[in-house]
Amino acid sequence: MPNFVFLGVSAMLAVANVASAQQTPAIRPLGPVIATAKELLGAQVFVRHLKGGVIVNDVGGRRLVMFDTALNNPTVIADSTSATANAYSGRTGGLIAYRGDSSLFVDPQSLSMLVIDGAGKVARVMSVPRSQDAMTLGSGALGAAGFDGQGRLVYRAMPRFQMRRGPGDAPTPPEVADSSPIVRVDLATRAVDTIGYTKVPRPKMDIQRDTMGRMSVSMQVNPLPVVDDFAVLSDGSVALVRGRDYHVDWVRSDGTRESSGKVPHEWQRLTDEDKVAFIDSLKAARERFLAANPPPTAPTANSNTVTTPGGQQRTEMIVIGGGPGGGGPGGPPGANMAMGRNVSFIPANELPDYKPPFFAGAVRADADGNLWIQTIPTKGIAGGTVYDVLNGKGELVERVQIPKDRTIVGFGSGVVYLAARDGGKTTLEKARIR
Repeated sequence: MPNFVFLGVSAMLAVANVASAQQTPAIRPLGPVIATAKELLGAQVFVRHLKGGVIVNDVGGRRLVMFDTALNNPTVIADSTSATANAYSGRTGGLIAYRGDSSLFVDPQSLSMLVIDGAGKVARVMSVPRSQDAMTLGSGALGAAGFDGQGRLVYRAMPRFQMRRGPGDAPTPPEVADSSPIVRVDLATRAVDTIGYTKVPRPKMDIQRDTMGRMSVSMQVNPLPVVDDFAVLSDGSVALVRGRDYHVDWVRSDGTRESSGKVPHEWQRLTDEDKVAFIDSLKAARERFLAANPPPTAPTANSNTVTTPGGQQRTEMIVIGGGPGGGGPGGPPGANMAMGRNVSFIPANELPDYKPPFFAGAVRADADGNLWIQTIPTKGIAGGTVYDVLNGKGELVERVQIPKDRTIVGFGSGVVYLAARDGGKTTLEKARIR
């Protein structure tokens, strides 16, 4: 599996803070850790809480592991070896809460979904609802899929691409849409409908071919994109969280729609000087990263794959935001950025006038009907990441800070699961919410 090198974006946000007149709740710490797993996991994990334990999707280790309620006695359900009867065949797979204590494990490579019962046994296999969405359905980094109150699967569909042709059939990159549909599927009838759209990051890509016929792909990205996110609450309501003015649009299970008021937030204005300083800080960090990571010794077929002088291969890519399990493969949403040699940043004057409230992949639903939204810090706060907690009406009820160097990877009733990462390994922790 490729190695990813990340740099903290939040640490580089050195711009002035302008608080809004609306008052936000005081930040409180998360409750105590009550269990810690001894079994080390890979860099990216997602947790499915059960009555008798938890199932962990260890994406980095390419395996599904079941623990008891104390996070002991790990049992492998599926992996990439012949040790189990079930194969974790692809490099990524999605774990989705299903009926009762059962779960769906989505394997994009085989276009299939394993139905896993509450004891960790594979009960049956079904096909993915739409093959074109297998990658997004199987990636926790693109939003947490879930089931609404009528048992329909809700998830983010594959973004739309518009293919173009350059003069003389020159290689031309596809134009990526700036929004992605949220769809729901009846698994019995396979009927599909779109319930809304979410704004997503939109990189600008360019393809060049040299005199030897080799192609290289470059990408220009916005490091502060204004995006939307979504989650499915425990009552089946679908929340579409809007980043432009920070409010929630709701699609209830009975088909009704409503919108909540704006969430109180300390909006931070970015002056022209702030924007230039921010882009300059990113460029400087990128140069430090490139200096510490030698260029390839020879061109490769994939312009994103480099071979170091020591003979090791590494895949470099840009990751802005991420998913519930972390920003990109293993970090908190938006707090990490991979600095590839083929990546540049938009001009400073194209940055938004206000810092967005959150990055892509920042929204999660807990088991008690609330939304947890990892916010972008607008001022220096000692300790770990702070989450806005919204109730089922979209009202901000509290702000919770998790321990330092932790990421939320799952919820149970009254409890939260944390990933404590050290390099490429993860220690799983279980904490009380209060």
